[in-house]
Amino acid sequence: MSRLYRNLIHFSCVVTFLIQILTTQAFAAPSASAQTSTSDFFKSGVEKIQNGDWKQALVEFTQAIELNAEKAAAYGNRCLVYIQLGEYLNATDDCTQALQLKPNNASSVRELVRSPVVANIRASAYLNRGLAYHRQARYQEAIADFNQTIKIKPIDYSAYYNRGLARFEQEDYEEAIADFNQALQQIPTPQEKTLATVYNDRGLTHFQLRNISAAIADFSLAIRLNGSDARAYYNRGCICHRQGDYVGAIRDFTLSIQRSPNRAEAYVNRGIARYQLGYQQAAFEDLQKGAECFCAQKEMVAYQQTLNLIKKIQQQSPSTVESETA
Repeated sequence: MSRLYRNLIHFSCVVTFLIQILTTQAFAAPSASAQTSTSDFFKSGVEKIQNGDWKQALVEFTQAIELNAEKAAAYGNRCLVYIQLGEYLNATDDCTQALQLKPNNASSVRELVRSPVVANIRASAYLNRGLAYHRQARYQEAIADFNQTIKIKPIDYSAYYNRGLARFEQEDYEEAIADFNQALQQIPTPQEKTLATVYNDRGLTHFQLRNISAAIADFSLAIRLNGSDARAYYNRGCICHRQGDYVGAIRDFTLSIQRSPNRAEAYVNRGIARYQLGYQQAAFEDLQKGAECFCAQKEMVAYQQTLNLIKKIQQQSPSTVESETA
């Protein structure tokens, strides 16, 4: 059966970005007549971001920029809106514009820190542009921007975390773990969900280094900190499966599905684990559900792979299937 599931059990490092929003403290207008209107658009854009209304936030920040094109903070925030909307080239352009409007004229980092408005604008612009580069798979440029954020704000855990993600993508796993460790040291408490995210991604990195015990420990820590995180259960389930602990794998895939009912890969991998234990009908039902979820999510390659797997199981299984009693 190993040939059937070798390419289906997989880990996916879901990029969860920690984005910085520039507040109205860093925003000023050149004239009293323009200030109220421009500031209102800016404040409204920040509110829309906080409410998750990204399309309307784009409208608000664009209005603010049209009224006053010298506002670096508006460009910086519109950059992260573009990131959420998948318009990564526009995002990098906006952050570059923000950095040009707020050049670093300080002779040292210490002098820059003494000007918190300029420092916050530049640090956030570098961070957000790094995120946009990451989404374009321009990892080295992303790392360079995260380095700049860290230079300006050495205690910014999000810059360490995102640099770790970029290094993960470059398969620089040791350096990625070092960055995740730095992020964990900088995260203010209590922020259990943020800590859980970092532990989960560090666990994936340990797995790539074949440090299975460390990976399981990190996934378990992530679950302890955030019991609603479907990713950590799924990832731990994958390790259980690879270790031959099919009962443990089924347990964790089930817990992942309970928290994310449309998680197609969890259904597929639970189906494979059930098939390994001889519960063929339950396995067939899981695989069918996984295929349906892949189709609904327009993951057509995974959908076809799952259909092919179902066909192979039907060909290999006897006409009478056992029912699952566990």
